[in-house]
Amino acid sequence: MYTLSKNLKTFAMILMVLGLVGIAYGFFSAPKTTAEVEQILNEQAHHGGAAHGGDHSEVSEADHEAHQKHLEHVLSQMQNKPWTAVYVACIFVMLVSLGILAFYGINYAAAAGWSPVLFRVMEGLTAYLLPGSIIFFLLLVASSLGGNHLFIWMDPAIVEHDALIQGKTGYLNIPFFLLRAIIFLGGWNLYRIYMRKQSLKLDETGDLTFHKKMFKASAGFLAFFIVTESMASWDWIMSIDTHWYSTLFGWYVFASFFVTGITTIAFTTLYLKSKGYLEFVNTSHIHDLAKFMFGLSIFWTYLWFSQFMLQWYSNIPEEVTYFIFRIQEYNLPFFGMLLLNFALPLLLLINTDFKRLSWIVVMAGTCIIVGHYLDFFIMISPGTVGGSWFIGVPEIAALMFFIGLFIYVGFTAISKAPLLAKNNPLIEESKHFHY
Repeated sequence: MYTLSKNLKTFAMILMVLGLVGIAYGFFSAPKTTAEVEQILNEQAHHGGAAHGGDHSEVSEADHEAHQKHLEHVLSQMQNKPWTAVYVACIFVMLVSLGILAFYGINYAAAAGWSPVLFRVMEGLTAYLLPGSIIFFLLLVASSLGGNHLFIWMDPAIVEHDALIQGKTGYLNIPFFLLRAIIFLGGWNLYRIYMRKQSLKLDETGDLTFHKKMFKASAGFLAFFIVTESMASWDWIMSIDTHWYSTLFGWYVFASFFVTGITTIAFTTLYLKSKGYLEFVNTSHIHDLAKFMFGLSIFWTYLWFSQFMLQWYSNIPEEVTYFIFRIQEYNLPFFGMLLLNFALPLLLLINTDFKRLSWIVVMAGTCIIVGHYLDFFIMISPGTVGGSWFIGVPEIAALMFFIGLFIYVGFTAISKAPLLAKNNPLIEESKHFHY
């Protein structure tokens, strides 16, 4: 049995406390009035060496109104900034736990012989899905009640003057939006809870009926997952840029959090082995996890390029503006994530022997996790904060809080059951997996 160490528990608690302090600072420091925004913009212009000010007596009433509208727009973006920081970190970490759950389901449904020794690690880490889902749903409710302006289609004043959004109101309306979220989150969590209970019963009794139930549940879950994950990505991410859409988007988001989830499994496995646990896990298991990290990094890049190239080449104004804005305003993270998510994992993991080296896997995995956080940030932030973005205290603090919560919940769950699912019929094959 694994015991949650005092040091790891303290580390997780410190992350959560510092994260909460940083999140509170983000909300406290956000501007409250257009006068504060004007002062911030003037300071930025001054530091940037741009000309500002002028003879305000000659400014026409129309110019003054336009200026006020611009200030109100920037105020809305700056007030969205702390909300966006929390939203991006919350959805990213929650979907990472969902990615681990999907990988668990795929291995169970495929009757994979190499992975059962890692099932308890996966079961433990997916425990975060429940608290993560609750916090995320509360964020959606806060948005629905007007607590923030993350989703422009929730603002009746905007919808009233936007024919395109009006055409989508049959799908994009608050009651249906929240109902879908309950179905998606509820279904995923029910599967996770069911699988954990059956797994522990299989351990206790050795009755293979429980194994068969888990196999059938996994097949059903995967059918449910592939539909709901796509719709969730439309609801929670794509609808932020309400005028834009991509038919590849569900797959693109899936590839992003799926490879991050598998990387998290690899990190947790290496950590537990370094502490003397998981003695039945060998370098062949690590090699297979690294193969998935490598292959899915290539898959994500294929989807990124397909989405980017098709829309850029067709040059349809409603679609290509999505990329133009990101290239102009988010240039460094937009192209930087390609280096982190594709080039570095490719170079580090392409050699088969490198996939067996822990330090190489950790280096590649760090690139993947940071890169895919940036991916989520770039998918969400342009539609909520526009050009007023910056990865500062609120963004880092929100990530610290949710990672701290993930570590605490995940490792606590891992400590609640033996690290080896002993009565799984494929467990001996998995323990002696070598090639």
